[in-house]
Amino acid sequence: MLGRLEEIAKRYAALTEELSAPDAYLSPRFVERSKERAELEEIVEAYHVCKRTAEELETTCAEAEAESGEMRDMLLEEAELLRAKLKEQEDGLKLMLLPKDKDDGRGCTLEIRAGAGGEEAALFAYELYRMYMAYCEKHRFSWEVADLNETELGGIKEAIVLIGSKGAYKRLKYESGVHRVQRVPETESQGRIHTSTCTVAVLPEAEEVEVEVKDEDIRIDLFRSSGAGGQKVNKTETAIRITHFPTGIVVTCQDERSQLKNKEKAFRVLKSRLYDYYRSRAEGAEAANRRSLVGTGDRSERIRTYNFPQSRITDHRIGLSLHSMQEFLAGDLDEMIDALARREQELKLSGGD
Repeated sequence: MLGRLEEIAKRYAALTEELSAPDAYLSPRFVERSKERAELEEIVEAYHVCKRTAEELETTCAEAEAESGEMRDMLLEEAELLRAKLKEQEDGLKLMLLPKDKDDGRGCTLEIRAGAGGEEAALFAYELYRMYMAYCEKHRFSWEVADLNETELGGIKEAIVLIGSKGAYKRLKYESGVHRVQRVPETESQGRIHTSTCTVAVLPEAEEVEVEVKDEDIRIDLFRSSGAGGQKVNKTETAIRITHFPTGIVVTCQDERSQLKNKEKAFRVLKSRLYDYYRSRAEGAEAANRRSLVGTGDRSERIRTYNFPQSRITDHRIGLSLHSMQEFLAGDLDEMIDALARREQELKLSGGD
């Protein structure tokens, strides 16, 4: 690690010198070099702090060797504190050196679908929808509904939301998978607990230049948007369905009354799905046995159970249970998400996969 840190420090010094030149801004690589230097700055500063602590520890230990009695004890006690401080700083540096997920800075597409359990699953899907919307409000993430397929009783069969804010994917990526609910449905007359499921998929938002959608590869269909009935049914053909022939991906968007807006949103969803599709294939080619550090992230994997009778939410990937159902469904997800992020970092540090 020390060798790598020295190389980073040298590179940072070289970039600083290069960018300090009076005509540096004229270089076609000025922006690229400035970005690289900014990315290295935090690591280099932390490395210098770590080196100063190590030097202070070495000096304190040397002074303790030359002393005796009470002064020696005081210096040895100070050395122990410095060792603990140094260990904490070194652990922080190790985390900084871990490979970063290049998609962490992106927005994302959130997809929620009712699974097994009929209308109860649809009602739970709506609660998850409200939960994520509240979480995004707390973090000031944008929230654009692309498609919302509602049921007569107030549930949803499917919801597709565009969350364009930077860093949204980093926080929400752990939510992909099957969410299971255990509770007594309102329609249950005998008070029996039912189990239902919903699937959640969180896809990183594609940059404009990363995914090319050729006209000959797609078909765009127009149709009347539909909802739970009554006034929610649109009388004009504003809903959009895009079919991508090479992958078989189909995207529907009918939330907006404007055909143009529905088309724009549908293309954003399509590009996110295509980016995720090709990214997954590339990762599979690089390492057939590669999997996520806190689960596969696949929507077929059960990741969490919401037990209403005991007000308990359990994440099966890390074995964490929280007893705060109301707060959790109100968007207080940070404790769970932080725990999942820490577990991912721990596994990366230990070399686990």
